[in-house]
Amino acid sequence: MHRPSALATAFLTSPRLAVRLVRLYAGLAGYGLAIALLLRSGLGASPWDVLGQGVALATGMSFGVATIAISAAVLVLWVPLRERPGWGTLSNAALVGVFADLGLSWVPAASGLVLQSLAFAGGLALLAAASALYLGAGLGAGPRDGLMTGLVRRTGWPVWAVRSGIELSVVALGWLLGGTVGVGTAVFAFGIGPLIQIAVRLFRVDLAGPRTTAAPRPERVSGAAAC
Repeated sequence: MHRPSALATAFLTSPRLAVRLVRLYAGLAGYGLAIALLLRSGLGASPWDVLGQGVALATGMSFGVATIAISAAVLVLWVPLRERPGWGTLSNAALVGVFADLGLSWVPAASGLVLQSLAFAGGLALLAAASALYLGAGLGAGPRDGLMTGLVRRTGWPVWAVRSGIELSVVALGWLLGGTVGVGTAVFAFGIGPLIQIAVRLFRVDLAGPRTTAAPRPERVSGAAAC
């Protein structure tokens, strides 16, 4: 009879695994709801969500399904980059769009600048907190983050150049397809980094600790690991 490997046994019996999975899925759910708040604000969304809007408008898909399709396409790009997805990567690709669609069905469109600003600010803060939870799970990079790190490794270009090139490309394509680009898109670009840094400290996420895109090594099972 086939016996599980020591690696699989260590991972599945880890006392911290349940906590990591709760962090992962709570983070993904919060991330999807945050996207819905940003979109319902009408002030503009993140570059990737602008692309999601554009694809949804061009194809007739829901925003969530368009987001899942984009994530799948990004994962295909991982193959030549030789990136390895983890459980968190696959969960991110499959579920953020689902949670975003649920959020869009619950959250009404904001009317008036005050409510729009509150919806946007709430979405931005929630997205930062959700990102910290997701990062703290340590179960693999998100599809878009893996694309960035893979390109950095392959090209030797600096992170800022690769990240900026990706973000500008997707927001331009999303805008051409009909996605909403507004002042919120610029605020997101400049504000999300510092907010995630604050959230990481509040949730005590060790970004310098061991990271894994597959199952953790036995000696690091209890360790920690963006969307």
